[in-house]
Amino acid sequence: MRTVAATAVMMVAVSGALAAHNGPPFPIVQDRMAGGYRVSLWTDPDTTDDGSAAGQFWVRLEPGRGTGTLPPGTHARVAVHPLDRPGPPNESAATPVNGDLTNQFAAVVLDHEGRFAVHVTIAGPLGDASVDSDVSATYNLRPPPLLLLVYLIPFVAIGALWLRVVARRKAFSREALRRQSRGPADR
Repeated sequence: MRTVAATAVMMVAVSGALAAHNGPPFPIVQDRMAGGYRVSLWTDPDTTDDGSAAGQFWVRLEPGRGTGTLPPGTHARVAVHPLDRPGPPNESAATPVNGDLTNQFAAVVLDHEGRFAVHVTIAGPLGDASVDSDVSATYNLRPPPLLLLVYLIPFVAIGALWLRVVARRKAFSREALRRQSRGPADR
């Protein structure tokens, strides 16, 4: 029974970390030449109702000629606006991931499910550039971690019952062996 309790505690502890990721990002622009840059844009376009910035975008930048490094002072900005209804644009400045200018991250609010236009502007010593694409935003369809625990209760209960039956069978077989070893005169 302690094993079942320990397993349940571990699942609760890990569930927060599992909720942090809801699917892999995917590319919507790959190696497109724009100005003096080669641009790739990856996204994880989640929609939220609470106004949190769950639309995640990674802007990958390389010098357009493929040689050298990206000069300091290169910055990207991501803007989105709905294509399926009127709405204001939402935008965010991309920040370097771990100080790496070639990989910049921005999060924006995607306030409903549907298609959004994505506009990335790049400014830096290699000049100004922009890239356009679109993405379909959806709600995160995974249940919340607490609900996962509710779903697991029947399986944990069945596992606990099974372990109890196994323990009783083991005890019964031990008792049967003791009776057999005593012999007929001891009975």
